[in-house]
Amino acid sequence: MGFFFVRMPKYPECWQSFGSCASGNVFVLEFLVKVGDVIARDDKELTLETGKVALDIPSLAAGRVVAIHVTEGDTVDEGALLASLETA
Repeated sequence: MGFFFVRMPKYPECWQSFGSCASGNVFVLEFLVKVGDVIARDDKELTLETGKVALDIPSLAAGRVVAIHVTEGDTVDEGALLASLETA
């Protein structure tokens, strides 16, 4: 068994472009999983939002969610720890 740490992905270029698809900070709109859930690779884990765009973030690994490190409404920076998975 091992662990996989879900981190805030690198912002798409348009999120950082003034007047493009983003406005303001990136925050956690909704977690789509909870502690104890077993998820597959590519299952949607959470939804992030900027001022103009909502983006579903898929899982990069399969496993059981053992911790969620942020709450809905939190502003998150690139690389921030979002959740931890226990992998087989």
